[in-house]
Amino acid sequence: MPLNKELQTVRLDKWLWSARFFKTRSLATDAVSSGKVLVDGSRAKPSRQIIVGQNLEIRKGPFEFSVVVDRLIEKRVGAKDAQTAYSESEESRQKRELLQEKLKDDRLVSQGERLAGRPNKRDRRLIHRFKSQDGD
Repeated sequence: MPLNKELQTVRLDKWLWSARFFKTRSLATDAVSSGKVLVDGSRAKPSRQIIVGQNLEIRKGPFEFSVVVDRLIEKRVGAKDAQTAYSESEESRQKRELLQEKLKDDRLVSQGERLAGRPNKRDRRLIHRFKSQDGD
């Protein structure tokens, strides 16, 4: 066998882990098993062999990625090298960036207003200060 042989197929869970979509291979396996990863529009098993040119739809939290496999990799590589293994559609990238901005804006709004839950340290101090003024 030649040493520099080009890969023909790779397991789906292994590729997702190597391309850095998931931190561990078991997380990638769980995502595929639970239907969060679609191969060419249909559910797949973690052991499914993928080839170059296949379309993958990956849901990770609130974000959705629509990518095409450009290169097969079996071992985890650096982030820059991992990004060369796939190409994301422009529509997918725009939807993800819009959602990210929306979530960021929602976080900023909610940080200004505490709606529910236990009072934090600052809130407790204000409550104690208010109660001590009321009793005078």
